[in-house]
Amino acid sequence: MPKGRLRRLKGFDERLTAQPGHLLVGVLRIPEDQTGPGRVIARRLAIALVLLVGAALVVYLDRDGYRDVRAAPLTFLDCLYFAAVSLSTTGYGDITPISEVARLVNTVIFTPLRIAFLIVLVGTTLELLSERSRQAWKIQRWRSKVRNHTVVIGYGTKGKRAVAVRVSDEESTQGEIVVVDTDRSALEHAGAAGLVTVHGDATKSDVLRLAGAQHASSIIVATNRDDTAVLVTLTAREIAPKARIVAAIREAENSHLLQQSGADSVVVSSETAGRLLGLATTTPSVVEMIEDLLTPDAGLAIAEREVEPAEVGGSPRHLSDTVLGVVRDGRLLRIGAPEADAIEAADRLLYVRDTGH
Repeated sequence: MPKGRLRRLKGFDERLTAQPGHLLVGVLRIPEDQTGPGRVIARRLAIALVLLVGAALVVYLDRDGYRDVRAAPLTFLDCLYFAAVSLSTTGYGDITPISEVARLVNTVIFTPLRIAFLIVLVGTTLELLSERSRQAWKIQRWRSKVRNHTVVIGYGTKGKRAVAVRVSDEESTQGEIVVVDTDRSALEHAGAAGLVTVHGDATKSDVLRLAGAQHASSIIVATNRDDTAVLVTLTAREIAPKARIVAAIREAENSHLLQQSGADSVVVSSETAGRLLGLATTTPSVVEMIEDLLTPDAGLAIAEREVEPAEVGGSPRHLSDTVLGVVRDGRLLRIGAPEADAIEAADRLLYVRDTGH
């Protein structure tokens, strides 16, 4: 298919990444610490009380500069009452400043206190405005600094498990993973897990650029459709030629399409599940062991490490670790291959490790 037609099919659009941060709020979202409503209300009440008591103390220290309609000296309770009606802009007029100092204090001190008090009382509306500004600032800052991260396209069952493995295997932190999806509910779950999210169609190159795919070290394609996976992979490879792209598909017959589109690794979910189902009927213990190896936070796990200097020249069969294969120049050599009999310094070893749980 001609490249120009593929771009039209993908909805090629470069306008999104040119937008300023405040216009990207709702499309790109940076996670932040979640604070419960009870704590927010308690914090606002505490701020309001501090302002009220502080204002009352200011009045009390200069209580001789105020006149009460009762012609009685002001008590601290009177000062607290005056501070309350002043900060709330009620102003009954029963207690008034009469000295120049008291009027100066009301002008210089009570005016900003009154504004601050009102901000606390009407904080919900202002918080929405400040939230957009804060998100816009965080988006601009994140876009300028994000590098060598992982982009996960699709946050369904496969995408969630891929993220869980990356985090539990200590390969990435939540802040180094960006999720791209068209499903708002899926992005809400990803955001609750502390992940950066982008709402949009990943077949569009501008959406991937917004997720920083051009600076990513790896891209995981976990879409629900094989044809979508092909287009996403093609788009990702075009804008991220050096990134490692791993894609999942349902049917093995589409595997070559993913490889031709630029995928470094292709996982066939239907065949893998079918093999496990077949093994479970005859040798369920084998399936249990495979699941154990694929779960990095318990039991045994498959891991990769560098070669130690003392291991160079030796056979991987004679190491204390259970070595499954040798990675040499980006190519996997299984333990039975003749080329893997002697370990080289630049090799990496694929082995089984005990997680210690």
